Amino acid sequence: MSTSTTLDGARTGSTPVVLGGTRAALWLFGTVLLGVALYYFIGIDQGATSVFGNDTHVHEFVHDARHFLGFPCH
Repeated sequence: MSTSTTLDGARTGSTPVVLGGTRAALWLFGTVLLGVALYYFIGIDQGATSVFGNDTHVHEFVHDARHFLGFPCH
């Protein structure tokens, strides 16, 4: 005898999320903006070319992630 129970009429599968065109464009823009910012801070910001000048805190904070993802930094 099985101890698991199921609800009658329970849905199986997923329900799609329907977004309007403007809302979908805003989500796409926000996602791309976040991706570009993460790419900059992990892959490009290296102290000498940093938007923060000679401050290397961001570089040191993501240093191991940079090497793990294959970005050279030395």
